[in-house]
Amino acid sequence: MKSHPNSSCFIYVAMLLFSSIFVLIIGGCSFPQKMSAEKGWIPLFNGKNLDGWTVKIRGYELGDNFGNTFRVEDGVIKVAYDQYDTFNERFGHLFYKDKFSHYILRAEYRFLGEQTPGGPGWAFRNSGLMLHCQSPESMAKDQNFPVCIEVQLLGGNGTDERTTGNLCTPGTHVVMDDKLVTQHCISSTSKTYHGDQWVTIEVEVRGSEIIRHIMDGEVILEYEKPQLDEGDADAKKLIRGPDLLLSEGYISLQSESHPCEFRKVELFVLDE
Repeated sequence: MKSHPNSSCFIYVAMLLFSSIFVLIIGGCSFPQKMSAEKGWIPLFNGKNLDGWTVKIRGYELGDNFGNTFRVEDGVIKVAYDQYDTFNERFGHLFYKDKFSHYILRAEYRFLGEQTPGGPGWAFRNSGLMLHCQSPESMAKDQNFPVCIEVQLLGGNGTDERTTGNLCTPGTHVVMDDKLVTQHCISSTSKTYHGDQWVTIEVEVRGSEIIRHIMDGEVILEYEKPQLDEGDADAKKLIRGPDLLLSEGYISLQSESHPCEFRKVELFVLDE
């Protein structure tokens, strides 16, 4: 069969049109934007070791990882107590090396196993993401917790309701509804996470302006103006002048007597 002299031109034009439409369709989809956004996340944990992190455990010198409390196994940070006879108030914190001010922190965590003998009742399935922390070098040897804003992580007991992503304030205060809040812990509106399931939480931190706790895309707690508590002995050592607001600080993970794991700890820097 003899082809039309212009058929090759028609085919070429049709191919160009199809290619253009395909590019437009692909460009309009959401997944390239998501892929691009994911590229902005900085992994603070490399999945292999604790490079970039420093341990501070109450009663021990900075860097002394008593009982191998913080370790990396199977690609996760494990907070473990298999080398403890009793907890004995050895509250621990694992500090990342850099300070941050405006960012989103995202972590995946879970609780598992039994609480260590000697751990306080309130520390059952209890850990935390400590934000705007003082430096680990500035902590006293016997200091329980760094002066910071704590995003409290809690697990359920299998029966009762228990929110996670709460706020606790060691050596600090915050403002909510234009009022200074001096209460130590404030509950979020999260659901309860029972068992050993992995849980993802995000925290949006904008310096000394506003902090939001986020789970499943919903804000579960929000507050403003994180600041030093003038009446706290540890915070008093950090006060430099009349401005008490906390605009930056270190990030640490907490050890409070119940085994837990962190599978992912990553950060997205926001514009100031």
